Amino acid sequence: MGYSREEIEKKIKEENVRFIRLQFTDMLGTIKNVEIPLSQLEKALDNKMMFDGSSIEGFVRIEESDMYLYPDLDTFVVFPWTSEKGKVARFICDIYNPDGTPFEGCPRYNLKRNLLKMEELGFDAFNIGTEPEFFLFKLDANGEPSLELNDHGGYFDLAPTDLGENCRRDIVLELEEMGFEIEASHHEVAPGQHEIDFKYSDAIKHADDIQTFKLVVKTIARKHNLHATFMPKPLFGVNGSGMHVNMSLFKNGENAFFNPSGDLQLSDTAYQFIAGIMKHALGFTAVTNPTVNSYKRLVPGYEAPSYVAWSSMNRSPLLRIPNSRGVSTRVEVRSVDPAANPYMALSVLLAAGLDGVKNKLTPPPAVDRNIYIMTHEERMENHIQNLPATLMDALGLLQENEVIVNSLGEHLFEHFMEAKEIEWDMFRTTVHPWEREQYLTMY
Repeated sequence: MGYSREEIEKKIKEENVRFIRLQFTDMLGTIKNVEIPLSQLEKALDNKMMFDGSSIEGFVRIEESDMYLYPDLDTFVVFPWTSEKGKVARFICDIYNPDGTPFEGCPRYNLKRNLLKMEELGFDAFNIGTEPEFFLFKLDANGEPSLELNDHGGYFDLAPTDLGENCRRDIVLELEEMGFEIEASHHEVAPGQHEIDFKYSDAIKHADDIQTFKLVVKTIARKHNLHATFMPKPLFGVNGSGMHVNMSLFKNGENAFFNPSGDLQLSDTAYQFIAGIMKHALGFTAVTNPTVNSYKRLVPGYEAPSYVAWSSMNRSPLLRIPNSRGVSTRVEVRSVDPAANPYMALSVLLAAGLDGVKNKLTPPPAVDRNIYIMTHEERMENHIQNLPATLMDALGLLQENEVIVNSLGEHLFEHFMEAKEIEWDMFRTTVHPWEREQYLTMY
């Protein structure tokens, strides 16, 4: 839904908005914002609000720190949970250099850059639907997150086992008030784990919505004395949290993946896109699974994919073709986790798929068996590769993949590699509780 300046000013008066947040996302996927009083609104809408980019992860050095925030008027929303005495509204912004050019380290701009490449190939839209999962933990007496779950529910459980139900319902109500179209809300497989699915939309809007969704979930959870986390694997021995990404390309307003007379009713474009995802899966994993902890989730036995394969039948491979056809024909990548920066994750997935389309690649045969119970030899016979086992392995594979590196652009790629190598080194050199449990008395 598009807003004019006049409509925004009218809504601000009607809702008694007193403060405006100019929101953007850094390279690590963290939401940042500059809050301004209403008196500064005109200046903000004229793209004249400046901030210090040197203090933001992956942005710029101190000597080139001045950056400008350009609000996207379509993203205007009033936060319903803020005070009646004076509400807070927000715009999501793009980052620009002082000379008026887009800042190449802005993840949102980078996704727009990749969407232009899609349009050059004749497609009009990259539609996305995601399923971000999260855990709810109790807060301790000091208001800090504990590891105590607030329920022992399981998949689709109802109260009283699912004590997160009230919190989840409040999250849904707040999201709906902000214009989200919620399709489903349920308890996930692990105790304390939840999923709320919202309607698919074009890539930029959907990445914006993921960031807004995370903010709402965390804010409302805290009102229930709970901490919501999108950490991929907060607990050993139970399922981790994924963010399955459903994707489809549209051409002339029609789903380019659907062909009623094609094999599985999929078009050549769909198969080529699948082939591109398969070819570049090892290269994009560092971006779609960007933390040390991400790789604790990508192991056999907990429903997350750990092998590069595709199927229309089972849920163990990396890529699945859901049953819906027609306008809903799509490919689902199941490895992505909710710690990923959504703008960067969608950029690399789109680039991988488009490389398949551009070069008319053919995917390997579908694997319709349960890969988890196949032997190593059977996986080798079926040319099934393992996803990277650690963040460091994934960074090495990213570095070697020209298509994925180009999809990030030089600035994002270099800063991402630097930040993640530091993260890995900190993890590698830390002495963890497991090591003390294993070795302190043995040696």
